[in-house]
Amino acid sequence: MPRFSVIVPAYQVQAYLPACLESVLSQSYDDLELIVVDDRSPDACGEIADEFAARDARVRTVRTARHEAPGPAREEGPGGAREEGPGAAGEEGPGPARNAGIAEATGDYLVFLDGDDTLTPHALRSIADRLKETGEPDVLVHGHALVPWTGEVVRDPFAGVLSEQGPAPFRLEDRPGLLRVRASAWNKVCRREFVGDGGFAFPPGRHTDLGCSYPLLMAAESIATLERVCVHHRQRSVPVSGRAEFPMFGRAEFPVSGRADFDVFDQYERVFGYVDARPELAQWRPVLFRRMVDDLWAVFSGRGRLPRDTRAEFLRRARDHYRAHRTPGHPAPVGSRLRHTTIRLNLYRTHRALELGRLLGRRIARPTVRLAAALRAAALRLHYRVQLRLPVRADRALFAAYGDRGHGCNPGALEEAFRTLAPHIRTAWVAAPEHHHTIPTVTRRITPDTAAYWTALARSKYLVHNTDFDRHLVKRPGQVLVQTHHGTPLKHMGLDLQERPAASHELDFDALLRGVDQWDYVLSPNRHATLTWQRVHPGRYTVLPYGQPRNDVFQRATSEDVRRLRESLGVPEGTVAILYAPTHRDYRRTQHLRLDLERLLRRLGPGFVVLARAHHRHGGPLVPVPTPRVIDVSDHPSVESLCLASDALVTDYSSLMFDYAGLDRPIVIHADDREAFEAARGTYFDLRSFAPGAIARSEDELIDIFASGHWRGSRSTQLRSAFRERFCPYDDGRAAERVVRHVVLGEPQSPPVIPPTERHPVPSAAAGRAPLTSVPRSAAETTRAETTAAETL
Repeated sequence: MPRFSVIVPAYQVQAYLPACLESVLSQSYDDLELIVVDDRSPDACGEIADEFAARDARVRTVRTARHEAPGPAREEGPGGAREEGPGAAGEEGPGPARNAGIAEATGDYLVFLDGDDTLTPHALRSIADRLKETGEPDVLVHGHALVPWTGEVVRDPFAGVLSEQGPAPFRLEDRPGLLRVRASAWNKVCRREFVGDGGFAFPPGRHTDLGCSYPLLMAAESIATLERVCVHHRQRSVPVSGRAEFPMFGRAEFPVSGRADFDVFDQYERVFGYVDARPELAQWRPVLFRRMVDDLWAVFSGRGRLPRDTRAEFLRRARDHYRAHRTPGHPAPVGSRLRHTTIRLNLYRTHRALELGRLLGRRIARPTVRLAAALRAAALRLHYRVQLRLPVRADRALFAAYGDRGHGCNPGALEEAFRTLAPHIRTAWVAAPEHHHTIPTVTRRITPDTAAYWTALARSKYLVHNTDFDRHLVKRPGQVLVQTHHGTPLKHMGLDLQERPAASHELDFDALLRGVDQWDYVLSPNRHATLTWQRVHPGRYTVLPYGQPRNDVFQRATSEDVRRLRESLGVPEGTVAILYAPTHRDYRRTQHLRLDLERLLRRLGPGFVVLARAHHRHGGPLVPVPTPRVIDVSDHPSVESLCLASDALVTDYSSLMFDYAGLDRPIVIHADDREAFEAARGTYFDLRSFAPGAIARSEDELIDIFASGHWRGSRSTQLRSAFRERFCPYDDGRAAERVVRHVVLGEPQSPPVIPPTERHPVPSAAAGRAPLTSVPRSAAETTRAETTAAETL
């Protein structure tokens, strides 16, 4: 029988679960069993647990009772069902999963971890030593540190209560201050027989820890403390709109939506019910009452914590609980009288008036702005508030991309799929007037920051974007927001930019996470993207690993489409068209042309042309003076069309390489500033380890790669095939269809994915011609080219 049973409920934490499990298995104290409870998680948590169990006999995987039968669901991609909605495990909280783990446990003591927590090194050895020193207590409360989204490690402010000085073990009445410590499962180690004999179980609900932690401490005959930090508890949230924070048990680890926080009433009913059934615990009622008032006030008064239409009801229920559980003869603490009075008398209107007064005072204090602009903004705000009171239109969908630019990218492909597969839904596209010409005539055109825009934002059921909608968006119950993103992440993104000041100087991380709170679905093209998005954009959205809808056209296009596109761009017949698409540099204010394209073409000869495209953040031409052989395509509305028209891609760190790999056409990386780019932005993996083709470290090397034919040689083909297998598993031409069927039509069972080796994307115009070797070179140059190819392929 092991000393410790470490129980880890796993639900939508696949990006963090491996680190959690490794922190347990790498402990210097190894007399343990690790029970991972796959709580019907719609991601790859179950597979991760099984992988650990297969390699370490101490690991067991338990699946909750209503777990789906094994199948091709989860991160394997399309074809698997996903359970969502109020009945899903995420709504029940980790309580039932912990109970399932307890039922399987055989250890002397139970250790609880959340799936995104980690044990600190040697934590279990310290716990084992302390248990032995204190005579095997019922409960050991140990230190913890919070790891918020900023990455810093913050010690619990009540750590002083855990002092190991004085007699031990003890009972709660000897050290009542212990009730000030965070009411969580993962900062306690409990004797298994004590938990079983006492009939303790974690109740369902978002705040399950509250309903069990207090009874455990009150019932324990012997308690010990350990000051040492044993757990790093990850906080994937910040105290912003839509996220719960409670003084006594900390922040909820999920965005709060709808009536989720009403669960706090049920949990306190359980706690007081436990006390009322045991007269010997009556002394704890006043303390628990104060804890309850503090927590209820945190929910009610927190900005954006509750939907506006539920706040009055919440305060009424808080008043009822106040009256039901108040202990006569125990006045409110001096510093808390305002909250006690507001709750006790249900002073909702008074509280609202005070809020409005403070808001008005701040606005009066602001500098005067131009009257016309202020009046227009006020009118639009009023209009939006009115629209928010009207019903959501289930037959409306609103799309946008790249900061209100033209029709395109993943939202563009989805908009077309909406019209084809769900014709009952009327689609609209938000774009600045200069981009309206890119929007199909059958799609309604909407200009940003107009009355029509705010109406559509308030009343459309479906909201689809590849960045984010307006920061003032109020996401309503019944609305569905689909975040498509716009590529596989190679560059550091989201919260990972906190340590990259050159890349994040304009980024508001609080606003970023407020936006993430509103996402319902996130599209993912591959497993790498899924794990990255979940870590750098933590939220409770559902990941749809269905591929990139914008790449569907690569599987549907024909050779005639390619010919027509090349003709429209002015690509001479019989030439090799190189698409040159560098990414943005965070360490430069403007886009800098890193290649002498004219020199490149002079060396390669008349058989080559370049399609030059600037990054979308820069918006102007990449080439100041285009020529017949250097065609600037920065303003072209569809990068997918440019990919189809080209014969090869030259890029640096742009995510376009992942899309282009789905075409199975040659890719060459020009990375002449790798060290500077890594220092300013950072990448998730070294392209030299997972190259999609040849890599050039200079302009001369790039010329050699093309002149020698290595750009389309057998080694480049092998590298591209492995890259495609790794990063394009779902791009078989039906990504948009899968998304619409799942999100709109309620058909989560999608057609099986065609493997990359069985796909037949349209070939390039130059695919059937013999390799071009148009640069006369000396023997020395030939030797240099062969050396370059050997080093870079």
